[in-house]
Amino acid sequence: ILAGHMRRFPPDTVIFSEQEPCAGMFVLFKGHVHISTLGPQGKQNIIADINPVIMFNEVALLDGGPNPYSAVTTQKCIAWQISRAAYLKLLQRHAQDVYMQVSLGLLDIMASRYRQLLGNYADLSFLNVPIRVAKLIYELSDNGQTPINRQGNSLVEMAAHIASVPEAVSRALNFLKCQGIIATSRTAITILKPEELARMAMIGSGDIFTYGHKE
Repeated sequence: ILAGHMRRFPPDTVIFSEQEPCAGMFVLFKGHVHISTLGPQGKQNIIADINPVIMFNEVALLDGGPNPYSAVTTQKCIAWQISRAAYLKLLQRHAQDVYMQVSLGLLDIMASRYRQLLGNYADLSFLNVPIRVAKLIYELSDNGQTPINRQGNSLVEMAAHIASVPEAVSRALNFLKCQGIIATSRTAITILKPEELARMAMIGSGDIFTYGHKE
């Protein structure tokens, strides 16, 4: 613990940015953080919501590479941070331990594979969005029985739940609306045809969702 230090961040603060030099590892103790990556069209794609207590940016700490994503606070946050230099200094104390050397080698491999998975996950966020939106609103509406309050489920929050972007979620909602499956207003999303929505949500690659291109 003494190798790192506690930090406080106000709301809407960029803790670190994607592809910048390693910012070290953080452990969030208070607050809420959005983890995002840059999408193909240059827009931020929220891939995770971070709540206490959890660590993040551990991959950059392990392999010394650039930050694999960006982290932005959504409210006041308190986090513990350890730099790459401090981490390496700790390791040097046990550098002669054979088991430690083997473990570090394995960690490098794991970090490399995790970076690859992050890349694949970012690509996934632009595929089959309508299906994931259908599943999400089916769950949020208690299987289609309760209107969804949009104040607590904005496009940004819905996109975060399914690892997508707000624009793609909006297009999927408009598609479902045109099909007469849902009705939307500024305050609520109402399910008009729960059975049809459930059927669509269970389709892995249904033709009904092929409307010109993949999101």
